Amino acid sequence: MAVEIRIILFHSIILLLGISGPVIQAQEVPSVLSRMAYDQGTLSIQPGESKIEELIITTHYGLENMIGQPQGTDEGISFNFGESFKGRLYYGFIPYGDSKHPMPVYFRSSSAITNGRALVNIKQSMSGTYDMIGWQDSGFGTLGYRVVDSTGQMIYDGIVGFTGTGPFKIDETIIEGPFVNLVNPHGATLSYTTNKPCVTTVRCGPLTIPETDATKDHEIYLNGLQPDSLYNYSIQCGMRTLEFSFRTAPLPGTRKPFVFAYASDSRTGQGGGERSFYGANAYIMKKIMALAIQKGVAFMQFSGDLINGYLANVDDMNLQYANWKRAVQPFLHYFPTYVSMGNHEALIRLFVDQETGASFMVDRFPYATESSEKIFADNFVNPKNGPASEDGAEYDPNPDKIDFPSYDENVFYYTHDNVAVIVLNSDYFYTPTTMAIKRIGGGLHGYIMDQQLKWLEETVDALERDQDIDHIFLTQHTPCFPNGGHVGDDMWYNGNNDFRPWVAGRAIRNGIIQRRDQILDLIVNKSTKVRAILTGDEHNYNRLKISGETPIYPEVWFLPKLELGRTIYQINNGAAGAPYYAQEQTPWTSFVSSFTTQNALVFFNVRGDSIWVEVHNPDTLELVDQFWLTDSRN
Repeated sequence: MAVEIRIILFHSIILLLGISGPVIQAQEVPSVLSRMAYDQGTLSIQPGESKIEELIITTHYGLENMIGQPQGTDEGISFNFGESFKGRLYYGFIPYGDSKHPMPVYFRSSSAITNGRALVNIKQSMSGTYDMIGWQDSGFGTLGYRVVDSTGQMIYDGIVGFTGTGPFKIDETIIEGPFVNLVNPHGATLSYTTNKPCVTTVRCGPLTIPETDATKDHEIYLNGLQPDSLYNYSIQCGMRTLEFSFRTAPLPGTRKPFVFAYASDSRTGQGGGERSFYGANAYIMKKIMALAIQKGVAFMQFSGDLINGYLANVDDMNLQYANWKRAVQPFLHYFPTYVSMGNHEALIRLFVDQETGASFMVDRFPYATESSEKIFADNFVNPKNGPASEDGAEYDPNPDKIDFPSYDENVFYYTHDNVAVIVLNSDYFYTPTTMAIKRIGGGLHGYIMDQQLKWLEETVDALERDQDIDHIFLTQHTPCFPNGGHVGDDMWYNGNNDFRPWVAGRAIRNGIIQRRDQILDLIVNKSTKVRAILTGDEHNYNRLKISGETPIYPEVWFLPKLELGRTIYQINNGAAGAPYYAQEQTPWTSFVSSFTTQNALVFFNVRGDSIWVEVHNPDTLELVDQFWLTDSRN
């Protein structure tokens, strides 16, 4: 029900943004979908009593537009956000070196954006007393700017470097990042985006890495460093050299104490301002990251619904991802955050019934270039050790052809010392219009498909045999046992096992509750190391004890029941800024504790065999919950 309500709201928003004409160039319809064909150049769902046609969505926004094409002038920097855009531009220097977490210090004045154009007069207004970065002496500087539309909606935070003292020129600038990724005992991967293709030079400890090919998207692999060591690193780009640091991971099985954090669901919240930063709750995410830094986390796991999503425009999707990354950027210069997909990472093709106005959505194709999974992978750096795709499953219609979206960088696992985290995608091949899945095909919200399940079984088995790993965490966006906000879907669907994906006109063999049980059997009965399932989707924090005593079935259930041989926990933390959900009644409600709709960040204090969990509200810093997840003293 919640998904259907979101679809109606999304359709209303789309009508406000505008709709253009039919598809110009036909794309091959994937064979895994059903009843779609081109009718006089327009993609349609067939057959039907009324026309159900794809709509091409146009918008005033998009990342490329909101960057604003900055140009140097005699007096400062001019911007062009597109002729139809009206709003206001706030700006201020970024004083690198003055803070560990560099952010713009906004100037006392702002500029009107009229017919898409705005001007920042650096020479006249930001000199003398207001030159707190010394650009008049050095001949270069960096400006941060915020684009706000005519309604007061914050749309984008940008960064631009400049040279000169009048006239001014746009310098080569890192406009996104650098981010520390994939930290291991001997190195890490640095990623960042520049405003134009250029070559940069990275220095870290004994390493000096000059790039040879000009590019805008940079990934620099650092190797040959010492384990568990703090390294300063620098990136020279244009006139500016950025300097930050990170710590390499310890050798596997070292078992030194460390902390990692967990959260999910940071899409736009209520209350205006930075809580509603065009797709992301930037306010709470900054609070979360600041608290994580204060707690000295080794890494963070963030499991889905980073942004509002449900978009049909790739550039608009990139804009929302950019806003999320800009909120966390000042902190992720120093430690890695592994992110995974939720339902709001959906990039879709939208169909509308011309008579009823009903909306239909499917994962956008071509899958290799425009799927939700592909655009997600383009925006983040995650391990590439997951399964390939659902190709090869029993329901694959073309064994010799790639038919499904890729799992690349959206299903994976990683380790840190004696902990392993397995990341699943429970919104893969996602068709948001649940009631239309039988008709058009697609993945179901909350469902782990066959090839992913097979990979999970192989990965758990390998980690069970790894003597350096003591603790395994499984994370997926959707709870196995929803408690508030998604009792009507996730892995429960009000106790209705009939829900399942459809591929090429056929239903998958196992229903949603059967698939949940297969996962539980694997991680509870066939594993001794899985400690907890980390979930989100429901915008609250709670923990659920999962054991043989926990009732997990509807009153009427004719299929075999799973017997659980030990206890694990489901820790749900979808409280990273999205609008709250209250608690609902379920068969397992009495086994739920510490339910709260306050914002929350979970910290796992790993101490060898023991794990102490603390949960804090990042806005107020109050303690929300604390407990032993495992305790070797018992």
